[in-house]
Amino acid sequence: MLKSMRKSKVPSRWFAETELKVQFFDLDPMQIVWHGNYVKYLEIVRCALLDKIGYNYEQMKASGYAWPVIDMQLRYVAAASFGQQLKLRAEIVEWENRLVIHYLISDAASGKRLTRASTTQVAVDIQNGEMCFVSPAILFEKLGIESQEEHYVKN
Repeated sequence: MLKSMRKSKVPSRWFAETELKVQFFDLDPMQIVWHGNYVKYLEIVRCALLDKIGYNYEQMKASGYAWPVIDMQLRYVAAASFGQQLKLRAEIVEWENRLVIHYLISDAASGKRLTRASTTQVAVDIQNGEMCFVSPAILFEKLGIESQEEHYVKN
């Protein structure tokens, strides 16, 4: 999955970036960021992305859908260390049947890639607990695009 991460020359309109300074409590005994903390970093930038499109966890719940992460892949390229300023980036790359987000964690000063990752989330109807095989129209609305159903009705 990570090998297929596209390198588009045209930036996606569904991305967010934020910076984070590595704190002491994120380090392991080797004085580098413990590998499990990268998941927390992904969550930080994912929330920034979901806020940007107006569909964070409160809005998801209000719309009647939960969006659990069903798959996560991380590739550690280089370690982050105490005090290092990190640039976190998340980009939505798939949305029709599931929500796929690609991530890049890099050194803010040099741009050196430290970690890349991907998560897959699916919509689950909160009322009946059933997984949706097509993303609900609310996601398309938040992304500012037509859903497949709307496209077929118009055409």
